[in-house]
Amino acid sequence: MATGKWLLYAGLSLSLVALCFLTVAISSDHWYETDARRYKERCRTFSNRRSDPGFIYIPNHSLPLRAAHAEHRGEERAEPRRWAPRNRRHLFAMSAADECSRRYNSTNMGLWNKCYRLGFDQDIEELIQQGIIERCSYIKYYYSASTSVRKDFSYNITRTIQQDDWHALHLRRMTAGFMGMALSIILFGWTIGLLGCCWEQGLMHYVAGLLFLMGGTFCIIALCTCVAGINFELSRYPRSLFTLPDDIGHGYGWSMFSAWCGLGLTLIAGFFCTLAPSIQPPPPPRTTYPKSRMENGTVC
Repeated sequence: MATGKWLLYAGLSLSLVALCFLTVAISSDHWYETDARRYKERCRTFSNRRSDPGFIYIPNHSLPLRAAHAEHRGEERAEPRRWAPRNRRHLFAMSAADECSRRYNSTNMGLWNKCYRLGFDQDIEELIQQGIIERCSYIKYYYSASTSVRKDFSYNITRTIQQDDWHALHLRRMTAGFMGMALSIILFGWTIGLLGCCWEQGLMHYVAGLLFLMGGTFCIIALCTCVAGINFELSRYPRSLFTLPDDIGHGYGWSMFSAWCGLGLTLIAGFFCTLAPSIQPPPPPRTTYPKSRMENGTVC
């Protein structure tokens, strides 16, 4: 009896902590973060290079490659020559001037806002203090024309960008929708479990555990679609517009960690609450008295 109650109380407590973790994750803006300080330093160095008439700037990727080793020369003659990774990068990657022509900033992004990171760029901080720009901008959950489309793009590239915008919008909607449903289901399950503790109803405990497991499933779907949406944004075509340079650091922030902690605690709470009714002994049967019956006009 005591073991079942302890499991039930532990499950309800863990579900309440999981609600706090998920609420913090949903309301914060640190799901995905980028750090562009190295990129800005490189572009600042590139813009300050010598520009006198007698100086010729040669980037590293334009230097000649080393000669192949002697042991590989026979293989090159026997097989057709293939492009080395460095040659492919030279053909398809952007030059330093093209990369520095775009403005990459250090940002942190959540489900609702995308903000400039505090203290990472003094120029951005001055513009924010002057009121020229805002620190955070809202993430749109409705379709609007992409700002990445230019007039010099062909029809196929423009069409591809628009279709990818729709796909990215659906992934964002799925992430926010399933995360909201997970939070609502876990809150409803915690209410059912609390009422079951007051009324000593084992069936309500079992239902609360199932609701916790369902909320954890929705949370898994939301986190998977969030990761898929970020990876999709980084792999969109054309690469020159959507791929980040190598010297920009990017990764998941503490909001994502908080969401995963809430997911784990929710699943553990669901396991405890569904296990508690099976450990508790059944309630004692009610004492029934035989009903009196009438025989020949008298009550027996």
